[in-house]
Amino acid sequence: MTTQGSPTSQGNNLDRWYGSYAQRTSGLAASEVRALFAVASRPEVVSLAGGMPFVSALPQDLVVGAMDRVMREQGAVALQYGSGQGVPALREQILDVMALEGISGSADDVVVTTGSQHALELFSKLFIDPGDVVLAEGPSYVTALVIFRSYQAEVDHVPMDEHGLIPEALREHIARLKSAGRKVKFLYTVPTFHNPAGVTLSWERRLEILEIARANDILVLEDNPYGLLYFGEKPPAAMRSVEREGVVYLGTFSKTLAPGFRVGWALAPHAIREKLILANEAAVLSPSSFTQLVVSEYLRDADWRAQIDTFRGVYRERKETMIGALNEYLPELTWTNPNGGFYVWLTLPSHLDSKAMLPRAVTELVAYTPGTAFYADGNGRQNIRLSFCYPTPERIRVGIRRLAAVINGELDLLDTFAGTGSLSAVRRDRSSASLPTDLQ
Repeated sequence: MTTQGSPTSQGNNLDRWYGSYAQRTSGLAASEVRALFAVASRPEVVSLAGGMPFVSALPQDLVVGAMDRVMREQGAVALQYGSGQGVPALREQILDVMALEGISGSADDVVVTTGSQHALELFSKLFIDPGDVVLAEGPSYVTALVIFRSYQAEVDHVPMDEHGLIPEALREHIARLKSAGRKVKFLYTVPTFHNPAGVTLSWERRLEILEIARANDILVLEDNPYGLLYFGEKPPAAMRSVEREGVVYLGTFSKTLAPGFRVGWALAPHAIREKLILANEAAVLSPSSFTQLVVSEYLRDADWRAQIDTFRGVYRERKETMIGALNEYLPELTWTNPNGGFYVWLTLPSHLDSKAMLPRAVTELVAYTPGTAFYADGNGRQNIRLSFCYPTPERIRVGIRRLAAVINGELDLLDTFAGTGSLSAVRRDRSSASLPTDLQ
């Protein structure tokens, strides 16, 4: 400060307080997904970008009834401060939800948070020091990367294939980091219906990865928003189902009920749970008593399992529509075909750049998320994440048709000016592989 109340000389012409921010704010940046929302929300644009649940499939009377009963029967409690750990009744009910994925535990070890995103942020605050390394799949969940960077961690991406994270690659990355004297704080993973790749970690690999983590004294952070949204065969049980002390499990009601409630949770070993509660209290004092009680009332009186099954049917139809449209309009390309969740991971010909192509796509009234959003190291330019969860099947077909026009237009332009060859030149035998080249 030059004089009392005056800004420092470190400011700039856009922000007079630029020189006063903490160093860690340099890691804060808007995600490419969030940056698309303003454009993608225009009604004429078919958005295949954001992972917004189709909340219209949730009957309003179920929610309105739960809210009404909460206010009539528990209004004074619902509108008051609450526990930093969360409403006890809801924590007991969360055990019933997790039991569907093979998890057993104690309500004492559940911490309710303002969405699972909040749990991820609290966990990162507790564990990450500047310069620490976080292991994560490549690609990985975009906002997790934003959080890790905000705490000045380095993200080391471990390769995946059609069966999820590759154990041997994980061993190699850990050995390389250890030999360089780097400190690995934890492994972050979305093992079931991965965001953005859509693949699911096999049961055998879950066990092997847990063994690698135990042998190297590395904590596993298992993020599981989509596990109950399977379309056919039920996915493997959660990693937390076989490892209590070495896994912190994150869950949410955003995908199986509605994101507007902002209710998620962490299931953690006892010592970590205590610190999560303290961090929760420091951040928000207590999660919303009102939304917790509404969710608890819904779980008590509604057939929530049947409602999850309804969501499965909605998303299954939309996924099948997207895969059918890709086969029709872009048969030369490759993509994942998920058995659940929200996302398809598309791979472009090697000479196309999904990020550079996005403005043209928006001009053609279709939006997607470029693969670069899901890497901390600049990779992913050959990839696109397509979300099938929110648009109607009819809009999905229109969106894929528009996307095909954009891709073919880019290829024709390159063919004209650079001689790279048309899309037919990169045609592959679809019977030989159903996954993008970077996930094989």
